[in-house]
Order: sequence, then structure tokens, then C-alpha cells
Amino acid sequence: MKRLALAAAALAALGGASAHIAAASGQDRGDAATILAGELPPGYRDWTLISVAREEGRLDDLRAILGNEPALAAAREGALPYPDGTIIARLAWTHHPLEESEAAFGSPQSFVAGPPKNGVQFMIKDSEKFAATGGWGFAHFDGGKPAGEAVLGTCFACHEAARSRDYVFNRYAR
Repeated sequence: MKRLALAAAALAALGGASAHIAAASGQDRGDAATILAGELPPGYRDWTLISVAREEGRLDDLRAILGNEPALAAAREGALPYPDGTIIARLAWTHHPLEESEAAFGSPQSFVAGPPKNGVQFMIKDSEKFAATGGWGFAHFDGGKPAGEAVLGTCFACHEAARSRDYVFNRYAR
């Protein structure tokens, strides 16, 4: 009986520690609810870098693609489709030539991030809730405020081009 009580106490302590670690990381399933409620999840900028991108044309920006733990695990493993609970964040900035680089090489060579551009965007995987859009929900924030339906209504149409990659454009940067 004493062993059973000790085992139960150990499991309870382990469960409490696990819940604390998940909450402290900012990567629990509550982040999806926070995003869908129109708020940026605390700590999303500390999520792990999955990839970077340089967009040309009318977008013309530098991007960092971040992900919560399920996103990172799936990206690393190349596991498609992404599992429910995946959240991918896209941050973007203008880009500017680095003055020191131009001085060293005689022309613009290196570029650095400038001011943020085109808000913060999220993809949230919930195959039941978002069945009509390939299992993905989309969110966009400008200045910390959620964008309206007019903006969000355009997300899935673009992502359909990446259907074979579970609607995700980025690739894991090894």
C-alpha cells in the first residue's frame, strides 16, 4: 500500500512538472485558442526557427518561419500531414543593405532586416475545425490587432498551391 501511495505521488509530481514546463514554454495548446480569440500568444517569438525566406515581387521581404513543438517535430521529420496542434508563425521585415558590407565589397552585398512588414501571420492545424480549408486555420495581426475576414479570406486560396506539402510553403532549414 505504501509503495502504491509513493508511486501515485511520484506520478502526480511528474504530471505537475510536465504541465508547468509546457505552460512555461508558451507552446501549449492554449496558444491556438489565444490566436483564434484575436490575441497574439505570449512567447511566440521564442518558438523555434523552422525556415527563412526571401520574398521577391510585390511582397519583397525577409521572413522567419517559427513553429511550436508539433510544427518543429513534423518539419524535422518531414512528416506530412502536419499533426493537429501544429502552429506555424510567419514574421516579415523589409530588407536594407548593410552599410559596412557595401563599404567592404564596393556594392550592396549583405542585407539586414528593417522595419516589420505585413504583420504576423499564423497557421493553426485542426483538421476537424478547419476541414473546409485543408485542416488549417489562418490568423493575421497588424500592430498586435487581428485582421478582418477580408484579409483572412485570401489565405487558403494561395496556400492551395502547396497542397502536396499540406498547404505549407516553407521547408525545414537543416
